Amino acid sequence: MPRFILGVTGNIATGKSTVVRMLGARGAHHIDADAVYHELITPGMPLLRALVDHYGDSILADDGSLNRKALGAIVFSDPVKLAELDALTHPAVIAESDRRAFAIDHGVVILDAVKLIESGHAEICDAVWLVTCPEEIQVQRLMARNNLDEAGARRRIAAQPPLAPKRARADLEIVNDGSLEDLEAKVAEAWETIPTVYRR
Repeated sequence: MPRFILGVTGNIATGKSTVVRMLGARGAHHIDADAVYHELITPGMPLLRALVDHYGDSILADDGSLNRKALGAIVFSDPVKLAELDALTHPAVIAESDRRAFAIDHGVVILDAVKLIESGHAEICDAVWLVTCPEEIQVQRLMARNNLDEAGARRRIAAQPPLAPKRARADLEIVNDGSLEDLEAKVAEAWETIPTVYRR
């Protein structure tokens, strides 16, 4: 049975993870670039050592793990430092994600990544879907989910990649601006665009 690699991307708090869960319920395999990243930055891993070498010991917690809040405070307020983080992390995350994707030889394989397009990772995908929502909905979701004030939520959103290049590259856009039932209907319609041979 053949394999179809589906890239699913979208900026923070747009509902990308919910879309991916709905696809998983339809039998799609899931490779989460963020989860791969978290595995690669566990204590003792080369990527964590590279980050400490670059940003200093202040990004480490007392137990030797990455203090994501400390790293976030550095990179989310400085576009140059955020670009440096991407340059350090993307190659390792892409290589491991690809290894996992190509180990699955059948069905729909989701590559789930915020910077799927910006990192160049979309090039191995058979199709790319973009999940979006209005910014005000993003702000409210992010405030509730991450316990941020409005200014903090807007800073996080502003640090995300711009939408225009994503829209230009995506094969399909899912606008998540309604209820879960509305989103389910949109995902069901999008699922039908994948050739039947991959969806068996």
